[in-house]
Parts: sequence; C-alpha cells; structure tokens
Amino acid sequence: MTKFDNPLAPKFGRLKDKSAEIKGWVRDLMNVPTDTPITVAELACRDEGCPDIETVIGVLEPEKPITKIRVHATMTEVTKANIAEAAGLKQ
Repeated sequence: MTKFDNPLAPKFGRLKDKSAEIKGWVRDLMNVPTDTPITVAELACRDEGCPDIETVIGVLEPEKPITKIRVHATMTEVTKANIAEAAGLKQ
C-alpha cells in the first residue's frame, strides 16, 4: 500500500532539517545543553524596516527568562553568523 500525499497539507517537512540545523548552531554558539529546549519559528514581522517574515529563536533554560533571538530573515536564509550577530555573540 502506498502512502497518500496530500497536496493541501502544510509543508512543515521542508523546514524540519533547517530548524534542527539552527538549533545546533544555537547550542554551539551559546553552549546550551542538549536537554534544554530550543524553539525556532517563522513569524510575521511588524516592526518598521523589518522584512515580512523573521525567524524567532527561543532558548528555554530552566529557572531563567526565555532568551529570544530575532533574525530578520526566513528560516531558509538564516546562517550561523546571523544568529551570532542577532545574539550579540562573537563567532
């Protein structure tokens, strides 16, 4: 039996690998333990001069405020250098 591929289904799979890559860069740049959750999402950006879509990264360390990193690019365009710059880190 073959799997039915719904052409109307969301295309989240294409970003799954990129999301994992971004999380790896964040762990590397910020020395985040592997058991600390990191979220990556594309959101509409409403700030002046911001592109229509931005990538927002959240580092959810226990008993600390959430660290938010905003990169003014789509997930597919994000690089490790973009994250370092947005987080104020040296690469």
